[in-house]
Amino acid sequence: MSSNTAPLAQIAPRDKAEILAQALPYIRKYHGKTMVIKYGGNAMTDPALQAAFAEDVVMLKLVGINPVVVHGGGPQIETLLQRLGKKGEFIQGMRVTDPETMEVVEWVLAGEVQQDIVGLINRAGGKAVGLTGRDGGMIRARKLRMLDQKDPSVEHDVGQVGDIVSIDPSVVKALQDDAFIPVVSPIGFGEHNESYNINADVVAAKLATTLQAEKLLMLTNIPGVLDKQGKLFTELSMRRIDELCQDGTISGGMIPKIAGALDAAKSGVNAVHIIDGRVPHALLLEILGDQPFGTMIRSH
Repeated sequence: MSSNTAPLAQIAPRDKAEILAQALPYIRKYHGKTMVIKYGGNAMTDPALQAAFAEDVVMLKLVGINPVVVHGGGPQIETLLQRLGKKGEFIQGMRVTDPETMEVVEWVLAGEVQQDIVGLINRAGGKAVGLTGRDGGMIRARKLRMLDQKDPSVEHDVGQVGDIVSIDPSVVKALQDDAFIPVVSPIGFGEHNESYNINADVVAAKLATTLQAEKLLMLTNIPGVLDKQGKLFTELSMRRIDELCQDGTISGGMIPKIAGALDAAKSGVNAVHIIDGRVPHALLLEILGDQPFGTMIRSH
């Protein structure tokens, strides 16, 4: 990150003041508003990007914006499963989660990954608190019914993979009101107290809807949604998304991300942005700047 930060020391105080002044309208506009941030990809594994992310989250909180972080942890889960000699199995992009795999998912998400993020934010001067969907009865879930994409009469059993039944955001709201930054692991619980592994993009989108967040920001490993020539779409409507799914431009892991983003946009979240988490301070660039950054999803 040093290549990015070296020139900053040479910026004249007058220019620094100008930069801050330009951020002021956005700080005013978003003061007191909630931003749900899906944290994943390189931003989560590169130490310099981790530090920049934590600083951004703390900065948002300090200027009166309420960030809520939802994180995944696919690569970390895969690493631990391999160490245990267990091979990950996927059906239609979804991890098959038997009881043993579910234990690993809980260790990794609610333990190692979550505590790393909490530690990073605290070290940057914030007050982060880790939560899973069990805390405060936040995320009620049921077993995900996965129908075959080619033959909908066939149903695949993906084990303890969850579908969200409801979200009770009261524990998140209580923390927000008390100057804390919630960090949420995408684990839900069922009616018999069983645990469910839920797609983190889906949790972020549903939580943003429930909290009526001002923005949902999804950090990815690409600049945003790209066309087949690799050119960035700065904005996408529902109709355009349908077309891009039909012709295969949007595929694989991008499908649940876009579906969640679209649901949130249709359900009252003012703006949904898919942004490049490989760019240092991507969050501040999106929230406190006027240049289009990443892809904005519109509901109409």
